[in-house]
Amino acid sequence: MTLEAVLEAETSTVAHGRRADRDLDLLEALRLHESTAAERLVTTYGERAYRLATSITGSEQDAEEVVQDAFWTVVRKIDTFRGESAFGSWLYRIVANAAYQKLRGRQSRDRDLSLDEALPAFDARGRHVGPIADWSARVDDHSVQTELRVALTAAIDELPPVARAALVLRDVEGFSNLEIAEALGLSVPIVKSRVHRARLFLRKQLGDAMTTFDATAATSYAS
Repeated sequence: MTLEAVLEAETSTVAHGRRADRDLDLLEALRLHESTAAERLVTTYGERAYRLATSITGSEQDAEEVVQDAFWTVVRKIDTFRGESAFGSWLYRIVANAAYQKLRGRQSRDRDLSLDEALPAFDARGRHVGPIADWSARVDDHSVQTELRVALTAAIDELPPVARAALVLRDVEGFSNLEIAEALGLSVPIVKSRVHRARLFLRKQLGDAMTTFDATAATSYAS
């Protein structure tokens, strides 16, 4: 069960894989300072950059400011791009840095501890100590889709900024772990860990939400 299966109605555009080859014309236009280059940049990356900025800052208003600042930085510093990574990864790194700076300006604190407390327990070999409710088989059930989306959105909002950003890049944008590492300035093992922990957290929160929903529905039916 993937994240985008639940969010399909809200995320109609999903990007997959590197876009370096497709961005060659855009890169050339930016380097030549063509009049339409900035507009093409926004058209190509605007929505995805905004999703990343929102996932980090947790604020639509802050995300808009972040994307504007980041795109202006890309335009001004395009000559510093050396092609050592995909252009998209380089751009996302700029967006992420701008978003983290915005967070620091708000003196936002990391919430990794609360995430640890919310995750299911593990034994010494890394296996779950207790069961996690399996809601995945019900994702196509129209009667619970609204509840699933509401619970999913709330759970994503509870994730720490880095985990939230890594999850969005992996499960919504379709980035590889290496691309996420390049974009967020992390190591690949840390990316894998953050994404895995975030998925476990979402699964637990959705399971709890479905248990509550079923109990409420059963009570209503009985009455």
